[in-house]
Amino acid sequence: MESAFTGSCLCGNVQLKSTMKPQMAAHCHCDDCRKSSGTGHCTHAALPKEAVEVTGELTFFDKPADSGNVVTRGFCPTCGSAVYSLNSSMTDLIFVRASAVDQPEVIEPQVNVYSSRAPSWDEIDPKLPAFPEMPPQGSRDVIEEGVSS
Repeated sequence: MESAFTGSCLCGNVQLKSTMKPQMAAHCHCDDCRKSSGTGHCTHAALPKEAVEVTGELTFFDKPADSGNVVTRGFCPTCGSAVYSLNSSMTDLIFVRASAVDQPEVIEPQVNVYSSRAPSWDEIDPKLPAFPEMPPQGSRDVIEEGVSS
């Protein structure tokens, strides 16, 4: 598998390899991302599931999002590092945590979501579109339009 980027958890027991660069990346300031990241937001890189190979043991935690969709977070049971998440409404995508990527420059955030929940000390990049909550389902074109304008 030729890789566009690789990644791992902190201890290296979980490895990932992607055949392509992310299709999209977002900073999420929701309460769950804030709590699971240990800081003011989490950065996710979206890719087709088939483009990412993950090896090593993961533990998963499911939690309903505001939308009612279930977000499944995968993390290393040894070191606790978050590696990726899945969303029950977007079954073809995997959301790799930017913190797990070995070549962080492949991640180019394009949007902020749940910006209304960002703590005052976690400054939102004014060059990126910011949605107070999650944009409506199927609004990828709205996000991409905001990125290009």
